[in-house]
Amino acid sequence: MKNLVKYFFIISSAIFLFSCADNGEVEQVSIGSDERVAYSPEKDAKIQRYNLEQQKEQAGDRSPCDALAITEFILENYPDGSYLVNLDKTLTFDVAKPAVLIYDKVTNYLFAVIAKSRPGERLIETKNIVGYDQSFIDLDSTELGTAFFYLTLFECNAGNLQVVWESPIPSHGGFNNFGLHKWNAKNKQYIRVNFHYGRGIGHIDYNYFLIDGLRSEPHLLMTYDGINFRRTIANVNKDKYPDYYEFIFYDLEDRVFSRDSVAFIWQPDDSVYVNTRNRKQTRHY
Repeated sequence: MKNLVKYFFIISSAIFLFSCADNGEVEQVSIGSDERVAYSPEKDAKIQRYNLEQQKEQAGDRSPCDALAITEFILENYPDGSYLVNLDKTLTFDVAKPAVLIYDKVTNYLFAVIAKSRPGERLIETKNIVGYDQSFIDLDSTELGTAFFYLTLFECNAGNLQVVWESPIPSHGGFNNFGLHKWNAKNKQYIRVNFHYGRGIGHIDYNYFLIDGLRSEPHLLMTYDGINFRRTIANVNKDKYPDYYEFIFYDLEDRVFSRDSVAFIWQPDDSVYVNTRNRKQTRHY
């Protein structure tokens, strides 16, 4: 039995992971290196660059300013611990797709969802911020770092990327997907960024309206839908800004239902949404 324990210890000690050495080659790193990399921006950047080069070699034909180009742009221009995130996978064995969207009207513009690590904390890992289970990250007692999401518009000119604007997404985990939609009431386009919300058995949408055109920073309106909460886009006062209805739910022992809703309208002078029944109640988005 002692010999078996000894052999098991030797075999376990031999297990290793890979990361990049200073010369670009692969070096051996023992189990638990993920934790050390999270506190080493230099090592994290080396691993990212190594993985990027591997992806470039396997990519074959590429288009200008593709997802790999955005990843490289982030590595070269963004703070340590910044990453292009992937869409949540529909099925377990699906290939992860980067959160990049080509604007349908002008193809040299691209939207992307980028996550940045909070300065002074350990670096985030994208696997901890994408997906349903990751919508509980605020309740996690372990130190997984704090992610700050951004919806970013890039312009591609002659194969070169430039940031036009980036707008914060007020969530720290549970990213699902995003896409381009139309607000039919005003024939305006908006980008819907969808997050899982496991605690409320539902989802949250962060809707970015292109009120003043593509190159101007968008207007944010949050909507959501769950077992006992709902907020929907509306056009209450007929101006250029979207409004919303907040539904009032009644939670009884045997059922949950809604029988009323309250309208909130946007006040440009104060940059807040105001409850039409109680003007003291306001919301920023």
